[in-house]
Amino acid sequence: MYEIACRTLTLRTEPPSEVTVSVGVPVEEPTGDWSCPYRIDGLAGWEHERKVTGVDALEAVDLALAMVRAALAGSHEAKEGLLSWEDEPDGRRPKTVYLTWDKDSDIAYIAMKHEIAPGEAVRQETVGGAVLDYGASGELLGVELLGAATRLPSEMRL
Repeated sequence: MYEIACRTLTLRTEPPSEVTVSVGVPVEEPTGDWSCPYRIDGLAGWEHERKVTGVDALEAVDLALAMVRAALAGSHEAKEGLLSWEDEPDGRRPKTVYLTWDKDSDIAYIAMKHEIAPGEAVRQETVGGAVLDYGASGELLGVELLGAATRLPSEMRL
């Protein structure tokens, strides 16, 4: 794989180790589709090259990045809080939220973490057309947004 992007994360274990994420250059397949290779070293079960296929090079790269984000966020290591990016520039690294939007009922849910377990939200508060879900220690877990079509930022209305 010819790498076009790479990032190293710290795995806070004893002793500490690293998780390296690599994305390769997209290539056109004989079928006319495009594929983009990616690899995650340091997470169990990911130590081999994988690829995703899209209709063009940009979609293939986008899908590879989405797969990497999902794999990292869904990993046991991330759920246990063991993954970190030590070189965060001034703490300004963008954070991920997870959006689901039921366009028929025009209700969106913005989750602050990948999965919220049933019963994890122990308190709700309604504020101006939004329902805030809180966990047992008071942390915000997610926001249910009514009238999402007009209230979501345009970047989230896909």
